[in-house]
Amino acid sequence: MALNLIWLGMVVIGVLYAGFSGQIEVISPAAFAAAEQSVGIFLEMAGILGLWMGLLNLAEKSGFVNILARGISPIAVRLFPDIPRNDPAMGAIVMNMSANLLGLGNAATPFGIKAMEEMARLNGHQPVASNSMITFLVLNTSSVTLIPATVIGLRTKAGAANGVDIVLPTFLATVIACTVGLLADRFYRRWFS
Repeated sequence: MALNLIWLGMVVIGVLYAGFSGQIEVISPAAFAAAEQSVGIFLEMAGILGLWMGLLNLAEKSGFVNILARGISPIAVRLFPDIPRNDPAMGAIVMNMSANLLGLGNAATPFGIKAMEEMARLNGHQPVASNSMITFLVLNTSSVTLIPATVIGLRTKAGAANGVDIVLPTFLATVIACTVGLLADRFYRRWFS
């Protein structure tokens, strides 16, 4: 609801500004140009996401995602000690981490939402986030990315000479961001608890 109000406010302010500055006639062509551009971006992204989601589906059916999830599970258990190992929340967290590791943020989103719902259940649906919910938020926003699939696709589409040369810098940057985020989470948890 709040986001809708923000967007509405931006549109109204833009139209009012155009009206008061005497440039109201540029609104329609700009709106149609932006709509056309957004459809083009959507179609490009749909193809890229379709490719990577298909590869993720193959990885899932071949058992690779389960192997990855088993490898991530010991880390998740240590990061979220107050969540039972076999709870649906832990399963959603591990799947979210796996999808983020593969650079599939759009595929990770449903798992992230499910993880938060399950952690809210464990938290008794209190209005205050639990420590696990905060840690998950930090981990999800700064997640380690081994293969930045979407970025590789966008770079390739934009004509980059080598679309995959972003892999090592992305991995290093996300490892540093995730480490700093988790250290800050632990620091503030101890400081303010």
